[in-house]
Amino acid sequence: MGEASTQQPASGPVPGEPTAGGSQSDSQVGAPRPAGAPTGGPATGSPAAAPPEPVAASGAAADPASAADPGAAEAGSGAGNGPDPDGVIDLLGVLAYASLVAFFRLSDDAAVAVSLADKEAMAGMAVAQFGHFKLLRRRLEEMHAEPEQAMSPFVAAIDAFHARTAPSDWLEGLVKAYVGDGIAADFYRALAELLDQETRELVLEVLGDAGHAEFAVARVRAAIEADPKVAGRLALWARRLVGEALGQAQRVAAEREALARLLAGGTVSQLGEIGRMFARLTDAHAERMAALGLAG
Repeated sequence: MGEASTQQPASGPVPGEPTAGGSQSDSQVGAPRPAGAPTGGPATGSPAAAPPEPVAASGAAADPASAADPGAAEAGSGAGNGPDPDGVIDLLGVLAYASLVAFFRLSDDAAVAVSLADKEAMAGMAVAQFGHFKLLRRRLEEMHAEPEQAMSPFVAAIDAFHARTAPSDWLEGLVKAYVGDGIAADFYRALAELLDQETRELVLEVLGDAGHAEFAVARVRAAIEADPKVAGRLALWARRLVGEALGQAQRVAAEREALARLLAGGTVSQLGEIGRMFARLTDAHAERMAALGLAG
């Protein structure tokens, strides 16, 4: 489930995001992935995600990969009598904590950035993440949920994810924010299509790019051009991030039944759509790697 950063809305498991010089960045941490649906009774999970690559999740990236299938979303948006309120609160809770962590990570990254221009850009992204946190907190209160209580189940998982994926330098932090937080944001973006209109619009706003994607791509590409040997190390790092994020997401979903029900949409047909959604997330990850110059 949120790091030398630059987002991801978000990263996470698949809730968070990386930081420069060892801090983590933007987006939400890894996004939860449902486990297999049991036979007989309502489905509470979904097929295993196609491996590639969080999520997290802090700051989602506005790039070719950021569109995570609206089709699956529409398939589940009208199912049953609407989304499970407990699942919606779980989703808002994980996004809120991921945004708060992204704020901390981006602030740390801004402090260690070398140029004044980079310090200013990253500080602005940090402020945007804190704004997202306040929007999510307000929505939880409107739903008569206690924000701290909604976030608390995800604190340990998100913190553990970031501890395991702490970048060793600023470039690794940028990649973590762009790739790790980006895949988490894509997951949350697709899941948002299952929500009511007001909550969906809020989640999509929070997951919107705050300039992180363009910032990360430009810096990473410049570094690779200056020293091509950097590409191999960063490509390995990106693959590790993806595996960590998806694994963390699966654990979170397994521990939060309400969130798993929301992911599954409560129907077998929706489980199939979620499986296809994970395949699309894999394709989006490949596009991000290409944008960074790390494909192939």
